[in-house]
Amino acid sequence: MLEVPVLMDTEAPQPRDTPKKSGSEKRGRKASKEVRQLQLIEATIDSLAKRGYSDTTMADVADGAKLSRGIVNFHFESKEKLLVATLQYMYDEYSAHWRAALDKAAGDPASQLQALVAADFDRSICSKRKLAAWCAFWGEAKSRPTYQALSAARDKVYQGTIVDLCGRLKQEAGYAYQPETIALALSAMLEGLWLRLMMGAEDVSRETALAGANAFLETAFPRHYPGEGPAGREVGR
Repeated sequence: MLEVPVLMDTEAPQPRDTPKKSGSEKRGRKASKEVRQLQLIEATIDSLAKRGYSDTTMADVADGAKLSRGIVNFHFESKEKLLVATLQYMYDEYSAHWRAALDKAAGDPASQLQALVAADFDRSICSKRKLAAWCAFWGEAKSRPTYQALSAARDKVYQGTIVDLCGRLKQEAGYAYQPETIALALSAMLEGLWLRLMMGAEDVSRETALAGANAFLETAFPRHYPGEGPAGREVGR
């Protein structure tokens, strides 16, 4: 919001009856701005899922949000700024989601790793709409340094968490793998399952994808996930 400087002029004081803006009014204006921006970001996700990256326009986003095209330009100025804000929002949402899952899990590394895996297939994160938007951004990341920087910073934290958990499992059970190697394999498998879900593979649903991911945990960490351990647990509704 543009702030207008207050000019101190003793010869021309402001009228005494000029009402002051209350804190609640200021918060209301701020909340309205945040609500508008969120509407536009959600409409951008819809357009990316429906039309793809190249065919998404500011006009599409405005129409999808049921707002004027001038509102889009006011808040984001350009398509690139809107898309960067959308990618930032999606990463923030994803990070908050897996961190919350980690916080809710028991303190042992086996429970925490399984919670991270399950979080990837929760409906609030793993929907065809959001997966399609992620894939649209992934397709552009190679040629856009801003996207690469955003992705690299967030992915490093997430991957480091998985490496740490795999290292703790190895320390507990004496597995022969290197934590970085098994963590890379797990991450690649999760990304591959997301891709298959996005492509609409007939043999893959959120439930079967989670079962497959948990089967990987049972195979890689048999002393922590014996028999029908986490593979039988349901996906978050």
